[in-house]
Parts: sequence; structure tokens; C-alpha cells
Amino acid sequence: MLSRLTRLPRPAALALCALPLVGLLAVAAFAPLPFVIAQPGLTADVLGSRDGKPVIAVTGAPTRDTKGQLRMTTIQATGPSTTVRLPELVDHWFDTTRAVMPKDAVYPSGGNDREIEEHNLEEMTKSQSTASAAALGYLHKEPNDVKVTLNLADVGGPSAGLLFSLGIVDKLDGDGSGGDLTGGRNIAGTGTISPSGEVGAVGGVALKTQAAKRDGASVFLVPKAECSDALSELPEGLRLIPVTSLADAVSALRALDKGQPVPSC
Repeated sequence: MLSRLTRLPRPAALALCALPLVGLLAVAAFAPLPFVIAQPGLTADVLGSRDGKPVIAVTGAPTRDTKGQLRMTTIQATGPSTTVRLPELVDHWFDTTRAVMPKDAVYPSGGNDREIEEHNLEEMTKSQSTASAAALGYLHKEPNDVKVTLNLADVGGPSAGLLFSLGIVDKLDGDGSGGDLTGGRNIAGTGTISPSGEVGAVGGVALKTQAAKRDGASVFLVPKAECSDALSELPEGLRLIPVTSLADAVSALRALDKGQPVPSC
């Protein structure tokens, strides 16, 4: 083949050599790729109501009327069975309102659409239980005496844990001095929560900050480990507060309301 190519005019030889590359590019353009396209999703005020019911309902202890909002945030992604091809990835790569993410980072459990939806709803249910344990532990209240019901089970995933815990604290104790933990502000955030109150990373933070700003938030609580991601596409006018624990978040919100120094990314 080499001897034949050397006899061809240079343009013809280059064209012939390029044919395999063109074929590979054509295959890549139409082959399904292991990525999803994500965008800012819904937000929900955990201090408010959903479907006519309070998101946080408490029995066994007096609760407060609260002002302000605590908004959990989400991302919306193409489904696990949706085919994503190279032209779509290129189209969305430079769109700051979209993100190209590895499929296994968004859907780590694998499975089909129905199985993944069930898994995510399970994760949300576990997250709500853990959030209750973390909040009651922080307030030194016995879970046998105080029962918390959370009405947001149709939003999948564990990333609302921190906001659920903060909502329970605000409902039961406010800022600890008779005021609101929010200071009347619209505060959003994200982060998993452990029973001991540790905050974990979640992914998709840059999209969640956009959802928060869109829905009126002025402050965003972010897991400290994800500060750089949150700063990458931070909407103007949205203040980031990094946290590593529920106690961190409560302390930061109290300081914010009093005009005291607050951590920043």
C-alpha cells in the first residue's frame, strides 16, 4: 500500500489517508455516548407546603411560625435510557445553562429508568429520615418524643438532607433566640446529611446555584468541598456560604442575620 501511495499525487494520497479518520468521526458522531445533559431543576421551600400539606410536619413538640424560605435545589437531566450523541454534546458543551456530565455520576445505580427512579426515591426517603435524626440530635431532642414527617418524597435523591435538617431546626428552635434562622431571607442550598450532622458533596452545584438565583434566593449553602464548582458559574448577587456540618450552617445563618463575619468560598 505504501508503494502505491507514493506514486499518487500528494492531494490524492492525503485524501486516501484521511478516509479512515472520516469514517471514525462519522461513527463517533452517531454512536451513543455515556453522558447526560443536565440543566437547573426545580427548587422547593422546605418551610412551605406541597400539595396542600406542610413539607415539614412535627408532632410531640411545639413549632414556630417561620418567615423566609429554605429552598432545596435540584438538577434536571436526560434520562438514563436517553441516547446522547456527539453533536448534542458539542452543542451543549459551551452553554453555561447546561452541563455535560458522565452518566454514572448522575445515575450511579445503573438499571433502567423505572429502577433508577425507584432508587432515587428510596434515597430521598432515607435522606429525610437521616435529616430528622441529625436535626433532633443537634437540638438534643429524643426521636421517641418528637416525630417529624416530611412531605417531599416525589423528589428523588439524597441532596436535600441539609436543607431538611435546617428546616426542622427552624420550625422547632429558630435561631435559638426567638428569631427566624433564615432572618427572613430566601436561602437555598444543597448537601447530603449524616445522622451526626456532617454535610456531604452532591454534584451539579453550578446548575443548582442557577436554579436558586432564578427562584429568588440571595444566599446559597454549599458543601465546602464543592466551593470551586459553585464559583465556576456563580450567578451575580448570590452569596455562597461553605459548610461542613449542620452546626456550621446554623452558626453561619445566625452570624449572617447579626451582621457578623460569615465564611465564604
